[in-house]
Amino acid sequence: MKKTLDKKDIRKVLDILKELYPDARAELDFTNPFELLIATILSAQCTDVRVNKTTDKLFKELKTPKDYINLGEEKLGKKIYSCGFYKNKSKNIIETSKILIEEYNGKVPETLEELMTLPGVGRKTANVVVSNAFGIPAIAVDTHVFRVSNRIGLADSKDVWQTEQELMENIPKSEWTDTHHRIIFHGRRVCKSRKPLCEECKVKKYCNYFKEKVNK
Repeated sequence: MKKTLDKKDIRKVLDILKELYPDARAELDFTNPFELLIATILSAQCTDVRVNKTTDKLFKELKTPKDYINLGEEKLGKKIYSCGFYKNKSKNIIETSKILIEEYNGKVPETLEELMTLPGVGRKTANVVVSNAFGIPAIAVDTHVFRVSNRIGLADSKDVWQTEQELMENIPKSEWTDTHHRIIFHGRRVCKSRKPLCEECKVKKYCNYFKEKVNK
């Protein structure tokens, strides 16, 4: 039966991931907290590559919350169309921009709780912003982090919230943000959703998924 690895093996897995991906970082392009917030909202059910192509043009034209408000939902929707769900994302970005101006003097709030009150910002998005824009330790559980963590045994949960709680418990706080990026890198490059490259995986010695599904 699948279970969480013991602390010793978790440490070994973290060390392997660190060695494999020493320069792992957020793959969304941004130069300030507001740009990261917009990019992360756009990234919902969309690849970082596609978002970066969109924001490469978008961020040159729109730099402040007021710029987005002045542009309006319809015109913004056309600019972000390729990111999918453009109507909802456009509406959320405009509403978020209004709140930033009205309640935060145009600045992005730095706490998880405040960020999660913004339209289009869930816990994952908020964690991405606080960790990458403000340097606050956090683990954003996206589809890659959820899949890889539970496959390996860094966590053992069927839901995102519990996975995040277990990862925060099992990983030293000083390593939360970096490990989050390393797990994503591993998920995109090796531990893929449909066809994980188990045979070439450096973590397979410790991985529950490999032991149970592959190495029977």
